[in-house]
Amino acid sequence: MPYTPLGFGVIALPTGDPKVATVTLFAIDANGKANRSGFDTVFEGNTTYNIEGRLRTDFGGLTGHQLAGGVYSTKTFSSLDQNLRFIIENGAIERKDHSWAFYYNFDQYLYEPKKGSGQGVGIYGRFGASDGNPNPIHYFYSIGIGGKGILPDRPLDQFGMGYYYMDISNPKFTGPQGTRSFLRDEQGFEAYYNCAVTPWMKLTPDIQFVRPAQKQVIDSSGSVPIIVKDSISTATVLGLRLQLIF
Repeated sequence: MPYTPLGFGVIALPTGDPKVATVTLFAIDANGKANRSGFDTVFEGNTTYNIEGRLRTDFGGLTGHQLAGGVYSTKTFSSLDQNLRFIIENGAIERKDHSWAFYYNFDQYLYEPKKGSGQGVGIYGRFGASDGNPNPIHYFYSIGIGGKGILPDRPLDQFGMGYYYMDISNPKFTGPQGTRSFLRDEQGFEAYYNCAVTPWMKLTPDIQFVRPAQKQVIDSSGSVPIIVKDSISTATVLGLRLQLIF
């Protein structure tokens, strides 16, 4: 059975309608031990708090949503940056107290022939920020566009395309031979078209371009790990999915 940490949550409905606005607040025990319930440690120094608000908007008479939230943890984490001298002198790795993150999402129709129908064309965007250490993702950005039923004779067809960029907090290790970093910023793009062959059969071609955060390939088969490639190129992924709906 998968382990779920102990948590407490409160959901508020400012308008009384969950489709219009919601505010949620959670407190989760962050000890993460599968053999403990968490009741004896919750709120005793290792707790993660999350607050989030979501609001439906009506800019220009078109449906949209705004969402913002934040996360704060009182737990102590391993630092992304390590120094061999510190490890030898202290007999332990460097640690970081507390962690935080903030995120914001939006979606907005630009064309909506009938309100609430789910058809039209819209854009979306996401942004996230964190302390950068111990969180490996310092900033995250994404933006895209999508639509459904924009062709008069193809009401069930959907399409979408999006781009993302991750500003990575590059982990570093300082040793006798200097400081070595292991990652780089990551970015990618995806586009798809969901073709409704019938109302119950959908065929979706998809293409993705991803430049991964990993920038080196390390061969660890020998007694001493060695870098065998110092630059991993952008990957192109083609996909085709057939979906049957019963």
